[in-house]
Amino acid sequence: MTDHRTQTVPVDGGELTVGVWGDEGPLVVAVHGITSHHLAWALVGADLAADHRVVAPDLRGRGHSRDLPGPYGMARHAADLAAVIQAYGGTATVVGHSMGGWAAVELARAYPMLVDRLVLVDGGPALPALPGVTADPTEDEITAVIAETIGHAYRRLTLTFPDHEAYRATWRAHPSFADWTETTAAYADYDLVAVDGGWQPACRLAAALEDARDLYAWRPVAPEPLPVPAVFLRAERGMFDQPEGMIAPGAATRAFPGIAESDVTGTNHYTIVLGAKGAAEVAGAVRRLS
Repeated sequence: MTDHRTQTVPVDGGELTVGVWGDEGPLVVAVHGITSHHLAWALVGADLAADHRVVAPDLRGRGHSRDLPGPYGMARHAADLAAVIQAYGGTATVVGHSMGGWAAVELARAYPMLVDRLVLVDGGPALPALPGVTADPTEDEITAVIAETIGHAYRRLTLTFPDHEAYRATWRAHPSFADWTETTAAYADYDLVAVDGGWQPACRLAAALEDARDLYAWRPVAPEPLPVPAVFLRAERGMFDQPEGMIAPGAATRAFPGIAESDVTGTNHYTIVLGAKGAAEVAGAVRRLS
């Protein structure tokens, strides 16, 4: 993690922890997924640090920002991201992976004066309604949707692990992490917090549930161009390395007329940022759009 350090940014209710790579150049703010944390961007940050300053927050309720109070939701994350951009000055290219893509879209629409451009990575277009989920879903419905769509990531939030190695083992067994690296090991280690009897993932279940309500409570939305230049990178394979990607081909261009959409072959929903090939593609998209 070349040149990586952590800092804090004042936000409503306390301080948001952010990871930083690079000292000079255009500002890039990178936003992680629903149960993740800022080290999802370790490879992208190290690449872009040569000519950018990358700031990646632990979103409210995750990582070292886990103790920031709710409410959560995309509007709340967008306000926190706006505070991050203002703290580092000027405007930013915003890169969002998975749920971070939805937070980035909310940020660009609510605070367009702070966002120069968007790079959406396997997240951002509206998700289709799922069977059994009403227009105003209950917590039980949302829990069921999370279990169906992000399965492993959700279940681990309810478990206690005896040590770091036991937690690493759950990730090594995940089909998307067949290529285990030092980056993924560090990603797993950072995610743990000490509790009575062992270790638990840092992401608070309440945060994941509330954010999922924003993502999966289906409300038909007419196609609407984004207020800034944007690109969408789609992982070829899904969350469990299955052949079908999480986002359907063409979904981004249907949701956001004018966006440039492309597939990143040889990646799944995780390795599009945590794998060398995917990270290089994301960094390249930031540079090309800049």
